[in-house]
Amino acid sequence: MLYFLAVTDPASATSGGTTGTLTDMLPMLLMLGVVMLVMYFITIRPQRKREKELKAQVDKMVVGDKIVTIGGIVGTIANIRDDEVTITTSVANTMITFRKTAISTVTKRDAT
Repeated sequence: MLYFLAVTDPASATSGGTTGTLTDMLPMLLMLGVVMLVMYFITIRPQRKREKELKAQVDKMVVGDKIVTIGGIVGTIANIRDDEVTITTSVANTMITFRKTAISTVTKRDAT
């Protein structure tokens, strides 16, 4: 972009004018703004929405809900404390404690 500001048009150099005025760069700046806006709506906004939904699910989870951690461990919640969750992971009832930030999916227990 600095290159465009520093380059002068040979035709305008003979007339004493300079290039790089706002009217010459306006289309380029508008395209840059449009690209940034599209990138926001395609990448950043959906990611923030997913994070917000996951945080709401983690805050509402109760003992008995099934979870999947970011490491892929699947289990059922046995105990919830401040920022830790203890889950049972197998038929042998192996207990593992995780931070709430390590949870990637929460599935509510069946009503039956």
